Amino acid sequence: MSTVWIIALIAVVVILLVAVFLVAGPGRRGGGRGLKRRFGPEYDRVVAHHDGDTKAAERELEERVKRHGSLELRPLTPETREQYVARWAAIQEQFVDSPQLAVAEADRLVARLAGDRGFPAEGQYDEQVSALSVHHPQQVHGYRRVHRAAHTESSTEQMREAMLDARELFETLVTAKRVDSGRHRPQHADDRHGRSHAPWSLGKGHHPKGSGA
Repeated sequence: MSTVWIIALIAVVVILLVAVFLVAGPGRRGGGRGLKRRFGPEYDRVVAHHDGDTKAAERELEERVKRHGSLELRPLTPETREQYVARWAAIQEQFVDSPQLAVAEADRLVARLAGDRGFPAEGQYDEQVSALSVHHPQQVHGYRRVHRAAHTESSTEQMREAMLDARELFETLVTAKRVDSGRHRPQHADDRHGRSHAPWSLGKGHHPKGSGA
């Protein structure tokens, strides 16, 4: 009889351990190290936002993974991709004469592109950033910077840097074939002859008027 009770007790313990494992979920497996590897600089940003409280930061990041981790990237047609690339090039040209207008347009363009790729729709900035941070943690800061520059008073240099950072996320979203969780560097958009046709760099020859450069 005692043997039966021992076996039953062992079975109960095993069931409890399995239940704890399932409740913990993929976000907890590997603990903070796993989240830090996945989110990179975004992990440090969230920890700082929570005044160094790593447990609170990890709870927030785990919640993001639960909400957005299964998101599937929608493809762009070649025509739509070309339209986005051309629009970004036009915005860069606009930056030379009207930096503030260009930054506002870049902010809207990234939001629209993210929505077209399957992230939360344009107009849902907080949810877009949350989802983008799960899948593109290395580039999401560029969206934050250009959005902030578009909605606050910024110097020309700050706006230029915001555009350059936003370009990284734009490039990733317009060319990526799948959501890569920030583990792969973005590829360049090439034309049918294999040449890059996306003039994304705000080069030395394109300083905005009044920048003093």
